Amino acid sequence: MFGRPPIEERIAARQRERGPLKAGRVFPHAPAKMLFFVSMGVVVVTHLIALGLLFVDSGP
Repeated sequence: MFGRPPIEERIAARQRERGPLKAGRVFPHAPAKMLFFVSMGVVVVTHLIALGLLFVDSGP
């Protein structure tokens, strides 16, 4: 459409430019790594807060 190749061809061209993934790399995309670790940090902190509230405010 409008002189551009179809989306499938554009995706295939981008994947050819990137090449194969390197062995041992779990996160080849830096923003994905950052998002993963931030989300894991949020989960850990909220669990710690919930456990703290459970033991501190247990009531009579």
